[in-house]
Amino acid sequence: MKLFYHPDQERHAPPTFLLRGRAVASPEGPLRAELLADGLARVGLSLTPPTDADSPTLRARLARIHTPRYLDFLETIHARWRELPDAAEIVAPNVHPCGGGHHYPRHPVGRVGWHMHDMACPMTADSFTGILASAASAEAAAEAVLAGDRATYALCRPPGHHAGPERAGGFCFLNNSALAATVLRERFSRVAILDVDLHHGNGTQDIFYHRGDVWTGSLHADPADFYPFFWGGANEEGLGEGLGANVNLPLPLGSGGEVFLEHLDRLMVRLSDFRPEAVVVALGLDAHKADPLAGLALETDDFTRVGRRLADIGLPSVLVQEGGYPTAHLSENLAALMGGFTGA
Repeated sequence: MKLFYHPDQERHAPPTFLLRGRAVASPEGPLRAELLADGLARVGLSLTPPTDADSPTLRARLARIHTPRYLDFLETIHARWRELPDAAEIVAPNVHPCGGGHHYPRHPVGRVGWHMHDMACPMTADSFTGILASAASAEAAAEAVLAGDRATYALCRPPGHHAGPERAGGFCFLNNSALAATVLRERFSRVAILDVDLHHGNGTQDIFYHRGDVWTGSLHADPADFYPFFWGGANEEGLGEGLGANVNLPLPLGSGGEVFLEHLDRLMVRLSDFRPEAVVVALGLDAHKADPLAGLALETDDFTRVGRRLADIGLPSVLVQEGGYPTAHLSENLAALMGGFTGA
């Protein structure tokens, strides 16, 4: 099994984010990658850097899932922000077009509010380099499947499943899982994205909501009580050609492993009904009971069972790292899941 991580991801390292009105240390930093890499090593797996962290091919593929103005925003906003009088080093929004804006602003403050839907996506001068490196890791994992590998893994941070066509949120900027599916679609006519993160993959849903060639399914804490709050209901089933190709299974807050696995089995039945030829797993580990963003209550052993179920899908698969934040359990949670997936 090939596993990918580009070290330039370390260059995205925001020190804080806003949580319940307070600036707190961000859990989404380089330490995550260290702990996840340690978990892989525990089951005899090692990471390889992609050949390139940026390329015309990567940019073209990203343009299939994100708008041109959003991609330009991510690349240029920090420089424009720093030209403002008394601007902070970190880019962060202070205004949002709640209810829908009527025009796209020219001013950097307006654009930050337009493209960042929450306070969890601060950007520093080096952030875009790290964000691209994360996407390149997902691209490399998907390309390896196109080249004949049965299953691959991409260690991606920042994660991506909250990033929509032109919106950042929830630590996410570029949608790595959607990118992997886009690469797989270059060979496979029907691709599924199975999201097992604690949070609903609202950005992934937005990208494919009107498409019938990419099925999206998400298992997550009920958004009536949990982030991202405004998306992820069971009644969101897709529109137009995508009707029926989007499935959400919200779980009661605090659900444990048995409830999670029961609903995962239900979600996998729906995936099978779609008859995909390849699968992207949006792999979150933040459903663990000790995660700093905890909303569910899985034990480490539950991830072994999740890994076995994912392996049972039996299709070419790309596992893309989404959530899962630094605790004493993060390394062992990934080790458990990958051990279940690979039979280690």
